[in-house]
Amino acid sequence: MSEPELSPLEDLGLPMVGENEADALDDALAELQGVIDKDQEMGPLNDSFDPDDLAESAAAHAPSSGLQDLVMSIPVQLDVVIGSAEMPVSELMGMEAGSVVSLNRKIGEAVDICVNGTKIATGEIQSLEDDPSRLGVKIISLEKS
Repeated sequence: MSEPELSPLEDLGLPMVGENEADALDDALAELQGVIDKDQEMGPLNDSFDPDDLAESAAAHAPSSGLQDLVMSIPVQLDVVIGSAEMPVSELMGMEAGSVVSLNRKIGEAVDICVNGTKIATGEIQSLEDDPSRLGVKIISLEKS
């Protein structure tokens, strides 16, 4: 009697999964493939940003599964970096109320928009039309991925 053929996983000494676990894995892989397919349908990001296009695209590609809903609800930190400064520790320690730190950017110069510490876009500071006492940032261009 011949021995049954080993799967590649058994050849590597990896544990085999049961039938129920294999079905769950197949389901997860199918869901991941669906997400990849939707991403490819949407295509690459353009340099220009139009909020109306974004809203239409979001409505057309609304998440269809619980996993997608979960991923889309993950909070991210968005920071607008207006400038930075480098100085010796002695100068930093000498600061007090009223000290002014000179930044590496000029008034009106573009700012960096970062998500979780990664620059994703460039923008310009504006006052909000509905509340002039608050600031906002208008996206000028998106970073190429």
